[in-house]
Amino acid sequence: MNYELFSIFATVDWKIIHIDETDSTNHWLRMTQGDGSFVTSDDITKEPSPCVIVVADYQTAGKGCGSNSWESERGKNLTFSMLIHPEEIPANEQFRITEMTSVAMCETLKRYGCKEVSIKWPNDIYVGDRKICGMLIENRLQGSVIKDSIIGIGLNVNQREFLSDAPNPVSLYQLTGQEFDLGELLKAFLDAFDSSYNSKTTCFAYKGMLYRRGRDSLFKDKTTCFTATLTDVLPDGRLLLVDQEGRERLYAFKEIQFII
Repeated sequence: MNYELFSIFATVDWKIIHIDETDSTNHWLRMTQGDGSFVTSDDITKEPSPCVIVVADYQTAGKGCGSNSWESERGKNLTFSMLIHPEEIPANEQFRITEMTSVAMCETLKRYGCKEVSIKWPNDIYVGDRKICGMLIENRLQGSVIKDSIIGIGLNVNQREFLSDAPNPVSLYQLTGQEFDLGELLKAFLDAFDSSYNSKTTCFAYKGMLYRRGRDSLFKDKTTCFTATLTDVLPDGRLLLVDQEGRERLYAFKEIQFII
């Protein structure tokens, strides 16, 4: 397999690599990264880059959080993973990575004409009640800090039809009737990510974009279905709900799910 720089995206801070196919871009980065440096071909590793992105035309085993899979037609969508080294972020604040990435994607989609964009906790991106983007974020800790993070993103862009049994996918094309340049879309996201990463208000922006915040919604935990109101997300990423009896319920990821 040949690797090449995606020259349209070349910036001072990012080294971006385009590949034709892989099982998952997160896995590709894990397998090609060696002890803090990125290892691929001789052509692109002469000057190590602190931040690397791999963009794939197709993933044979793209994953979302947990056991979720990701349907993506070859060459139609934006599927990529980012390797960053946010060592200034304490390990106990690693949810900030989720916040900044989710906010950046929402801001990007707004620029592309999407309305009613929201974040379905913890990091699915919705337009209305339909999912347009999924993420898989894997942090590696070193002592009290985050040594590195791999942020995998699948954004539905130019796909016109979805064939899997996923309940509510949607693409930019389906929303707008237009096809979009994937390179320009990635560049727009990186601009938004830089702004979100350096903003002191990202946490508040994240909470303000939460899907169904402040509304009665149906949830399901390990034992029952119930109606509650999403009121907050704590700094460690846990979800705070208030049920109809006024009781607070606190959940970690995968302990609770929305009933859409």
